[in-house]
Amino acid sequence: MNILTFDIEEWYIEKAFRGGRASKYKQFDEAFNRVIDLLAEHGIRATFFCVGQLAVEFPDIVKRVVAEGHEVGCHSNVHTWVDKMDEKGFRNDTLNALKALEDVSGKKVNSYRAPAFSITPNNKWAVEVLAECGIENDASIFPTCRDFGGYKGFPQDTPCIIEHNGLSLKEYPVCLTTVLGKAVAFSGGGYFRILPYWKVSRTIKNRDYNIFYFHLADLITEKRTMMSKTEYEEYFMEPGTIKNRVMRYIKSNVGKGDAFVRLKMLLNESRFVCIQEADSMVCWDSVKTIIL
Repeated sequence: MNILTFDIEEWYIEKAFRGGRASKYKQFDEAFNRVIDLLAEHGIRATFFCVGQLAVEFPDIVKRVVAEGHEVGCHSNVHTWVDKMDEKGFRNDTLNALKALEDVSGKKVNSYRAPAFSITPNNKWAVEVLAECGIENDASIFPTCRDFGGYKGFPQDTPCIIEHNGLSLKEYPVCLTTVLGKAVAFSGGGYFRILPYWKVSRTIKNRDYNIFYFHLADLITEKRTMMSKTEYEEYFMEPGTIKNRVMRYIKSNVGKGDAFVRLKMLLNESRFVCIQEADSMVCWDSVKTIIL
């Protein structure tokens, strides 16, 4: 089972943090249209995790996702990391996002992904909040270390039930492979761009479960500029040191030149479904329940 997902926040981030440049909106429009056309060509439905404010400020994007038959998932309201919020703030953020997305899409939103996979051992209460808000499927667990978020020690990288204080979600964690003896992700973001494609292709064929995630910015060939100290701190909510900004610049740009070509190769080789479709393919009665 291969699942295809996209995290969609670019238009909102551009408007909220970077001045709302028309040239950038045009890039995002073009990348979005290429993705939509490619999925239609292959007859693939994907899950598009959208921030709630995208539905408020750029509703045509969400409407297009629905019109093309794809699933709309929730990617928070304003793309704030879960570990930057308290429980009350996270509940409000989630409810606001769901209302905005459901009002525009006309459909119940059942799936969620935290920005930067920021559900961690330090905010297990997020599982309770999401369940209480009506979310059924989660794709936020990154079962190893990463720059932002990551759930070190999470015991598996296949579908499972996660439970905290008696409330549970169906979990679709990021999947891992081994590179030089270390467990690393391979199926999205910079990991997909950096690793040799043969490694990605071989890994998919050797696993029964794979979930891929992409941002439109991953698929645009033009490199991002390095953020200013003020921009970095406003967006990431952490010190905008030279080291932090240089590392983010490198990780945001490496391998961007052929990322869309790689995506096309991926869809030519393997069949993908959205989370909504995957839900009926998993025998949930037999998967492991992990108590957080």
